[in-house]
Amino acid sequence: MLPAALLIGTAVAQLAEPRSQQFGYLLSALPPLTGLIYGPGLTTVLGAAVVVLLALPVTRPGHVSGGDLAAVAAITVFSVLVSWLRARYTRDLVVFRSVAEAAQRAVLPPLPERVGPVRCAGLYRAAQRGALVGGDLYDVRAGPRGVRALVGDVQGHGVAAVGTVASILGTFREAVLDEAGLEGVAARLDRRLRLEAGDRAELFATALLLEFPPGGALVRVVSCGHPPPLLLRDGAVRELTAAPGPPLGLGVPGAGAPRLTAVELAAGDLLLGFTDGVTEARGPDGAFYPLLDRLTSRLGADGGLPPSAVVDFVWRDVTTFAEEIRDDVALLCLSLDSEPDTDTGSDPDVEGEVALDAGLKNSHGHAE
Repeated sequence: MLPAALLIGTAVAQLAEPRSQQFGYLLSALPPLTGLIYGPGLTTVLGAAVVVLLALPVTRPGHVSGGDLAAVAAITVFSVLVSWLRARYTRDLVVFRSVAEAAQRAVLPPLPERVGPVRCAGLYRAAQRGALVGGDLYDVRAGPRGVRALVGDVQGHGVAAVGTVASILGTFREAVLDEAGLEGVAARLDRRLRLEAGDRAELFATALLLEFPPGGALVRVVSCGHPPPLLLRDGAVRELTAAPGPPLGLGVPGAGAPRLTAVELAAGDLLLGFTDGVTEARGPDGAFYPLLDRLTSRLGADGGLPPSAVVDFVWRDVTTFAEEIRDDVALLCLSLDSEPDTDTGSDPDVEGEVALDAGLKNSHGHAE
């Protein structure tokens, strides 16, 4: 309502003091202001009202001449043109943003609260302003071998990495249905990224693959150069060790294929996967965000949190800790909805399963 209020106030002031000279100049500034706020229709109406007020003898300042009226009329026409162009480009921008948002939603659709027996909570924040998807990724899918999850980080960040993210996610969703083992899923992702890279040797991605087989309180883990997941149990937070493997698409000679680690789960256990946008966030003193310590403090105050509460806490805490988040952030928290049958000794897909105590580290990095 600012232009209309200024118009009425200026007219009233001009009537009260017709010999004042400054009010006429104020009226001439109204059409450009209106063009920046309203559309061309209202800009035309208010511009015409300004011209009329300057032309009528009762509201016309003594210093305003015919040339001044012509100048104000030209300013009004120019303001209408600017308003029309602004409205047109605004409509185009809305359309483009809607299309871009739909495309990004197709790449990384919202995560359901439950996939089979697994409860899920995820959070994604792209580093680039206005983007929904960047260089991080996660997904949870059900398949014939159980529920499989992926957390990954593509080299680079922002919109430039979205094409690679879409390629990896599409390959993962196919591999969930086709591959018998989690190592096969990792091998297919690696092959896809190598094809995606072509001659660009610098293109690679880290990835963490999780599998919850049907009928067992078990999680299988394959790490491809990615930070290990955190296990939240009974108010304590521990790092889940997984046999390290090379990043996807890196092609390190002699690095070998990623190996499978299997860990038994207890009722109420939570698994938190994350990307380095969380752990590399820096505070005002330059220190990195201590994810494990902050989570331990939070769980000590209130244990038994659902996955969504864990994800919400980490995001709020890291944004409070860091002055600025400069990298993409992905968080994925998973838990079995109920305690399934723990008899998994007859599963032929698991070789050399690792007991829980052998697969965990405490906060000092020593095996318990």
